[in-house]
Amino acid sequence: MTGIYLDHAATTPLDKRVLEKMLPYFSEKFGNPNSLHFVGRAAVQAVDEARDTVAALLGAKASEIYFTSGGTESDNWALRGAAHANADRGKHLIISAIEHPAVLETAKALQREGFSVTYVGVDPFGRVRAEDVEAAIRKDTILIGVMTANNEVGTIQPIEEISALARERNILFFTDAVQAAGALPLHVDAPHVDLLSVSGHKFYGPKGIGILYIRSGCKADKILTGGHQERGMRGGTTNVPSVVGIAEAFRLACDSLQENSLYVSALRDRFIRRILREVPQAKLNGHPTLRLPGNANICFGGIDGAALLFNLDREGIAASSGSACTAGTLQPSHVLAAMGLSEQDVRGSVRFSFGKDNTEKEADLAAEAVGEIALKLQKTGQ
Repeated sequence: MTGIYLDHAATTPLDKRVLEKMLPYFSEKFGNPNSLHFVGRAAVQAVDEARDTVAALLGAKASEIYFTSGGTESDNWALRGAAHANADRGKHLIISAIEHPAVLETAKALQREGFSVTYVGVDPFGRVRAEDVEAAIRKDTILIGVMTANNEVGTIQPIEEISALARERNILFFTDAVQAAGALPLHVDAPHVDLLSVSGHKFYGPKGIGILYIRSGCKADKILTGGHQERGMRGGTTNVPSVVGIAEAFRLACDSLQENSLYVSALRDRFIRRILREVPQAKLNGHPTLRLPGNANICFGGIDGAALLFNLDREGIAASSGSACTAGTLQPSHVLAAMGLSEQDVRGSVRFSFGKDNTEKEADLAAEAVGEIALKLQKTGQ
């Protein structure tokens, strides 16, 4: 068995239609959009069109869309920029305990700078409780940050309720929508968000390109100084091919969102049912229904998830133990720990994430291989 890719939460292959759209901007339309001559004007037209496309898909204004190097930069900019720009109103932030490291590490850095951060926990399904967020609000709270959907267990968060709490109290609301983009409907007014981050390679776009939405009137300092690109808010030569690529990938993902979500969730459910039926002690992590279409995070009782992944890799099946951004560390998943799983269950959990190009046959073959390997590992106590 070779070549079954079940790690779409880590990254997705570039859609061929997106590549086609990008290619001219590597060669004949190679201009710098900040140049004033005709070659630069062709590039700036492409960037403007891409910005208009993204804005329309998010229900935003083009002037509220900024292109970045990816989700990490967008998260950093949202958190740091808003914290510094609004420090005169207060220095308290509320962040969920299951955020991506790009948010959590930035929050820790802000604490070292004198900001106060409350980390709100989650229920056993990995879902933030709006009442816990409300209880954490103080007079000096300036920002609440809760991701749209979790990258490890796929649980969709109640951001409608949380953003309403923030708006009632004149607190900025930021959501990391990196995993949700292309999988769930996104609109900056439903719910009301002030800052929203997206990364292109999660929905069949190029790597190294992201989006940050900053609502008009929301104060957020720039974090990259340099030239006057991105309307003076982010220095650095614009990555025109990738800007074109992320806009096209986002458009395609949104156009086929319902169709793809139904298809991928059916594959996911088919896979989950078989694993839970055939592997003793196996259980699903995360919310059973309020989860991303492709996510299947499963705890295999009594075995080491790393051993399962190693054996799956030998069979040509790609999966992961959680966020690709924490791969290689010895630290157990902070998400699963926040959900109350024991250290043994955390280390026995594996994330499988399906994509639009997976097939029923692949789901069945993968489930069969996972079941066989898991049973062997349970017998040997590995």
